[in-house]
Amino acid sequence: MFKRADTPRPTPGSGPRRALRPAVLALAGVAAAMTLSACSVRDAICSDGEYPVHSIGGTGRACVSEDEEPPKEYVRYPEGKTPKMVDDKWDIYWRTHTLDKDGNISKAPEDE
Repeated sequence: MFKRADTPRPTPGSGPRRALRPAVLALAGVAAAMTLSACSVRDAICSDGEYPVHSIGGTGRACVSEDEEPPKEYVRYPEGKTPKMVDDKWDIYWRTHTLDKDGNISKAPEDE
């Protein structure tokens, strides 16, 4: 009859599949970290030591040193309505609203 060859059998958890596990886990970790960090990193409106000001009658903004007053064509944002980060609630709001020289809010004129 046929004689069975004595070939070593792989033990469970060994071989090429076991070697791939750390690499797959590492790639999954890197992908998760990149996904999470991309969602949580946003740019600040102004640098440290500065505050944002809104253009009078328009939708523009600028950053002013904390030890200076706004230029004459700008006003401070109303308290509690200052944008801090790009695309935050107030940054989006001020794209369609404006301020007069006294700080009164109105809908911004639409571009023509």
